[in-house]
Amino acid sequence: MLDVGCGPGALSDELVKRVGPGSVTAVDPSETFVTAAQERNPTIDVQRATAEQLPFKDNTFDATLAQLIVHFMEDPVVGLREMARVTRRGGVVATCVWDHDGGGGPLSLFWDAVRELDRDANGEAELAGARDGHLAQLFREGGLASIDDTSLSITVTHPSFDDWWEPFTFGVGPAGSYVAGLDITRQIQLRDRCRDRLPSAPFTLNARAWAARGIVG
Repeated sequence: MLDVGCGPGALSDELVKRVGPGSVTAVDPSETFVTAAQERNPTIDVQRATAEQLPFKDNTFDATLAQLIVHFMEDPVVGLREMARVTRRGGVVATCVWDHDGGGGPLSLFWDAVRELDRDANGEAELAGARDGHLAQLFREGGLASIDDTSLSITVTHPSFDDWWEPFTFGVGPAGSYVAGLDITRQIQLRDRCRDRLPSAPFTLNARAWAARGIVG
């Protein structure tokens, strides 16, 4: 199995549990994430690569997966074609992305708070796959067959507001980049606006992701 855009290795973790470390390979374009994923799973093969240029021969894997990464690909159709290329005939390509367009993603509250302070903020609704049915469309354009798409519901409990807020300060992804671009006064204003929108801790948030799988013909 191949984990494309593995980040720090959360999906790779699950794959190792299911098929064993000798059957899992992972790639990510970020050297930092490659190092983190390798440290988290030292027995798997982790390489630095983009989805659009996977460093593997045709028909290498039984399944190629991408968790919350299609919307960050430079060219999602090319990325999905590459995922299909390295997957054997009859193998599975599967992905999921957050429902940013429908307001069901875990960052919807954050972007709602942003737009109260900055009406011109773009958010993440226009990212690839973020709207209902778009993943399936990308799969068709990428040449996959027997495509199924659905939604996945996720529940996450946060012990404190700081636990929820801290990831936004790391500068990762569109939300993190937005926070990093604010001066300290605006960061505090946004943080306080988000705090006002959230219930008292500990609190639980529900989110929705779009998911699709296809077969390599």
